[in-house]
Amino acid sequence: MEPESTDKGTYVINGMHPCYDNTSYIFASNPSMMCVLLYIFLGLLCVVTICGNLLVIISVIYFRQLHIPTNYLILSLAVADLLVGVLVFPFSMMFTVTSCWYYEGLLCKVRGSFDVTLSTASILNLCCISIDRYYAVCQPLSYKSKINDRVIGIMIFVSWSVSALIGIGIIIAGFNQGKCEESCIIDALISTTLACIFSFYVPVIIMLCIYLKIFLVAQRQARSIQSTKSGATVSKMERKATNTLAIVMGVFILCWTPYFLCIIFQPVTYDLTPIAVIETLNWLALSKSMLNPFIYAFFYSWFRSAFRMIISGKIFQGDYANSKLL
Repeated sequence: MEPESTDKGTYVINGMHPCYDNTSYIFASNPSMMCVLLYIFLGLLCVVTICGNLLVIISVIYFRQLHIPTNYLILSLAVADLLVGVLVFPFSMMFTVTSCWYYEGLLCKVRGSFDVTLSTASILNLCCISIDRYYAVCQPLSYKSKINDRVIGIMIFVSWSVSALIGIGIIIAGFNQGKCEESCIIDALISTTLACIFSFYVPVIIMLCIYLKIFLVAQRQARSIQSTKSGATVSKMERKATNTLAIVMGVFILCWTPYFLCIIFQPVTYDLTPIAVIETLNWLALSKSMLNPFIYAFFYSWFRSAFRMIISGKIFQGDYANSKLL
């Protein structure tokens, strides 16, 4: 789909688009039903992402029972996912549906910077969670001394600092100077390729190694456990928490891997890869930010209890911060 420049500065594309008048990048005065449905679907995705992660953030902040190191990392992850819904989704919706912007160079930079920063923040927070789980399962006796609030604070600070540096670096590097969708996509891919190895592949490999170690240790503990009933209960709770967070990481990998694989092979396959495919993979990756709250609600009874109290407005009718979440 190669755009052709006209004398008036519009761009003509080969083929039809559900949101444009005929073959120009002029937004239709009467958009098709497909265009309207696309806007509604992406808008709902944005709203669900924001609301779901707000529930996680409010739950961890409000209920004292949830004030534990692992949940502070979950809180940081939810903040990153919330910002994806607030900052990345609108720009991606604008690009996916309209494909060409005024001041497109600046918007491409902003979109690419937010996208890379927040996706990097998500995976670095997941990396920190895997470290937390490693000490909880593999070194339970020294867990509380090694993983405390101060250490968690340092982990979160480093995760966000590295992510911000990568995102700012994309702007400073001076990419995203093109016109309309072809150049914007190419520039976004170039900038993301420079960051994806260190912000995706390396952390994912580290996390997979850590969770493999955790799995082997947990299996060995399950076979040789000879502790008391309470000790067995604690061990079971730790394994459940580890399994749940491993599922969160697995969902992240399943959502993001196709997009990053596409980026890696873009230099040799760009002419063969339709823009629609790239955008679909991008939205699959972004949908990960919507799924995490549902995973917490499905596997954690205390998160379900917290969500119910927040949605029902019960926390506004009294002080329930010390409530026992079942």
